[in-house]
Amino acid sequence: MGVPKKRKSKMRRNRRRAANSNLREAVQVTECPKCREPILPHRACKSCGYYGGREVIATE
Repeated sequence: MGVPKKRKSKMRRNRRRAANSNLREAVQVTECPKCREPILPHRACKSCGYYGGREVIATE
């Protein structure tokens, strides 16, 4: 089994990771069906507290 002879530096590791950063997709933003605020998918709305048609966070 092949094992690296020497440890890669942090700079080489980060440079390799940065090369593929432009291939990642942008974060999708949806709107809350109740209050029409922009929210991330699969998360409760921060303004009204609803998720999946029911209130999960008590808001004022």
